[in-house]
Amino acid sequence: MKRIFFSTAIAWFTLSGCNGGLIAPEGPARNAFLDQVATHCGKLSIGNQPINYLLDVNGNDVYFVDETSKLAAGRVNQATYADDINAFYPTGTNQAALDCIFAQLD
Repeated sequence: MKRIFFSTAIAWFTLSGCNGGLIAPEGPARNAFLDQVATHCGKLSIGNQPINYLLDVNGNDVYFVDETSKLAAGRVNQATYADDINAFYPTGTNQAALDCIFAQLD
């Protein structure tokens, strides 16, 4: 029983961001970057959804916002970001949107 509790506790702390890897930064810089992505890349699609839809505050999909925020903050590099996005949205049609997002980093 103790082993199950310990494993569950470790999983919970990992998912809650105690290791610093899963929770994206928030604040004005993050919001400005997401706005820039929406303005310049919003019509392009990640998976089967336009980026504007993925950034909509009423949407249920927080993965894209979280990963894109980490990219903007330098917590993930472009290669890791592309791998993560392509794994989560595996349509094979993400490259134009990824290129646009990366262009916003400059």
